[in-house]
Amino acid sequence: MPHDLRRAYRLEYITIGWNAAEAVIALTFGFLAGSIALTAFGFDSVIEVFSATVVLIELRSHHDHAEGRAEQAFLRLIGGSFFLLAIYVVIESAWDLLTTSRPHESIPGVVLTGLSLATMWFLAVAKHREGHRIESLPLIADSRETRLCSLLSAVALAGLALNAGFGWWWADPVAAIGIAFLAVMEGFEAWSGEHPDHH
Repeated sequence: MPHDLRRAYRLEYITIGWNAAEAVIALTFGFLAGSIALTAFGFDSVIEVFSATVVLIELRSHHDHAEGRAEQAFLRLIGGSFFLLAIYVVIESAWDLLTTSRPHESIPGVVLTGLSLATMWFLAVAKHREGHRIESLPLIADSRETRLCSLLSAVALAGLALNAGFGWWWADPVAAIGIAFLAVMEGFEAWSGEHPDHH
């Protein structure tokens, strides 16, 4: 296997490992704190694991048309998952705002989203560079989704930090709505199955 291709695989394996750990931590502390922003962040990480798995499949078999059709179906499943996540988050956030449900502060959540912001940005840059090096459109497209994931981390971090630092309870559900918006963007990209070349 060429060295550049091994690097591409390694980046996706790191993405899968990081997001899997991130999902477990975020969902655990999100439920404990009653934070819809952190819970939504955790569910998004679960979907990101499946998305990175699709990219691995594409890297291995992008010349196989039969596999391509299976991957397209898988991408639509991922897109639908993002849409369902967005619906759940908007409904839950609206309920929290209407009932003034106050989440507890979550310092682990603040730390996690802060680390994720840096990690996802680093991975996005590395994937973009490697994707152009090996001329892999799936990897280039995935770098855009990873950049979007870093933005999602920033939104979640803002809501959690404002709640923890200033007691602004409403920042948590508002941040969650921001996450829902980003999830819809990710959903449309996955559903379309398009891999534009990003420079």
